[in-house]
Amino acid sequence: MEFSLCMIVKNEEKTLGRCLDSLHGLMDEIIIVDTGSTDATKEVAAHYTDKIYDFTWIDDFSAARNFAFSKATKDYIYSADADEVLDDENWAKFDILKRNLISDIEIVQFIYGNQLDNGTAYNFDEELRPKLFKRLRTFTWIEPVHEQMRLDPLIYDSDIVITHKPEGLHSGRDYRIFLKEFAEGRRLSKHLHHMYAMELFISGSDDDFFAAEPVFVQSACDETRSIDEVKEAVCVVCHAARLKGDADTMLKMSLKDLLTEGSAEMCCELGHWFYDKGDYEEAAMWFYNAMHETEPILTIQAAKDWPEKGYKMCAEKLGIEA
Repeated sequence: MEFSLCMIVKNEEKTLGRCLDSLHGLMDEIIIVDTGSTDATKEVAAHYTDKIYDFTWIDDFSAARNFAFSKATKDYIYSADADEVLDDENWAKFDILKRNLISDIEIVQFIYGNQLDNGTAYNFDEELRPKLFKRLRTFTWIEPVHEQMRLDPLIYDSDIVITHKPEGLHSGRDYRIFLKEFAEGRRLSKHLHHMYAMELFISGSDDDFFAAEPVFVQSACDETRSIDEVKEAVCVVCHAARLKGDADTMLKMSLKDLLTEGSAEMCCELGHWFYDKGDYEEAAMWFYNAMHETEPILTIQAAKDWPEKGYKMCAEKLGIEA
């Protein structure tokens, strides 16, 4: 099998060479799609390939990736980001995979690693992600009688680890796209709704929460949203309300979460609310609940470091042992 490497890049002169060096010898074709670099990204890319294309950025990663995939000509397409690295051990595993891959496999998943060390918008240090895709799909009839077309792709979960080593966070870029979708009247999908709320709690500033508040107020009051989406929304809204000292919104929105099994994030918000009001016993109770009685829905820190720190602050005020 032959592989096409497809990448979309912008201002990645510091990381692109590192990524391409680590994939050297595995790829039979390298396609680089630049979405508006103002640094030497394209010059770096030119050391590895002459298949470099410009794509006008329209705040749509899917459109850019689809354009890159359209330029591929090999059997399989490997999708990489410039801040990824393949070490020697996993390069060897990838080489074995390439030499033994059977054409029935349509998607190969790789282990995406080193997430938490770099402050990314995810809650797991390692997770399986689809990275290698068969370029042309073969449709096959199955079943000896009452035959039907096999529609589900054949997926293989490899043990190859791709190390994620970003130079910085991209949350600000993501927030702009989320807000643009809302401003133009488009409904955030359940997936994007979750990602927006999760990114806010992992790396959002106060201003980011204030900007996002109208988006999530709408979701919290939208009867067509799922319970999970409403709970995500009220966590964001309560965080913004707490920062502004808005008691009415805190009461209204926190109850929407607590009507079902409360989240660790909401317990933390209530803990901080009461701590700021000087009610340290009440605050300690909510921080305790965040640690021991509830589950996080957006970030694992809501059940670990955050309430542990909050509970210790309450214990110090109350003169008790944490």
